[in-house]
Amino acid sequence: MPAIATSSSADAGLARATRAQARRIDTVRTVETPEGCVLELRVAGPFARARAWLLDFSVRTVIYMAAASAFSLLGAFGMGLFLVFAFLLEWGYPVAFEIWRDGQTPGKRMCGLAVVHDEGTPVGAGASVTRNLMRAVDFLPVGYVTGAIAMLAAGDGRRLGDLAAGTLVVHVDIPSGLASRTWAESGSAPPPLPLSARERRAVVDFAQRFTRLSSARAEELAATATPLVGTARGTDAVTRLLQMANGILGVEATASSVGEHVGTARGGLDDQRRDDEAHREPR
Repeated sequence: MPAIATSSSADAGLARATRAQARRIDTVRTVETPEGCVLELRVAGPFARARAWLLDFSVRTVIYMAAASAFSLLGAFGMGLFLVFAFLLEWGYPVAFEIWRDGQTPGKRMCGLAVVHDEGTPVGAGASVTRNLMRAVDFLPVGYVTGAIAMLAAGDGRRLGDLAAGTLVVHVDIPSGLASRTWAESGSAPPPLPLSARERRAVVDFAQRFTRLSSARAEELAATATPLVGTARGTDAVTRLLQMANGILGVEATASSVGEHVGTARGGLDDQRRDDEAHREPR
């Protein structure tokens, strides 16, 4: 005889699945500290990290060229000094900046990224050395192919060096103007097709996280909801999803009503989900 899940256990299972799905979608990693504080780490993906790496590579290239010109004046002895300098720069550059500049190399700082421990604390010397020594493995066979595969497989943007060192690369700078955006100002509209409780919860979760997403990330996420947004892309797709979230919550186009309706909407979604399960035919 199959086990029958209780309402509370079903609710807990649905909540866990929803949180896991939300983390996969918006790359937000939730960490609870020993003091009971909950931190939300916005994990950086492969493209953001590649952009920072290219900037750091450009900085190192300029330094290499300047050093090569200077050491060339010393002949063969200068060439030996240049090789030593190049070794120290290649391996010491990221470690020094990550330890003494809050986990940020110049490229990461320009991109608003930083290296932290996977529990959100500032990266230490041991972890920084470990993750950077592992770059030799992540680079194999060429062009960081192994590291890219590891980042996609891990699901939280960590290459092998990060897995070995217990570190994450996260977004630390929220683009200007995000905090002032209010998703309830987008208006209200019903979804174009019937949605399950989990699907409605996903739409509402997107709206609630909207103010913490960059415009590019919000547009990227909205574009994945093709059945809801149709051929709309960019800001049009984002606006449509926000309007549907308002329609699901029953929120008018005023920011002040958001907090009042969120709790009620959550209860309504749970009630609707239980109604759906009650009317489902037994197997």
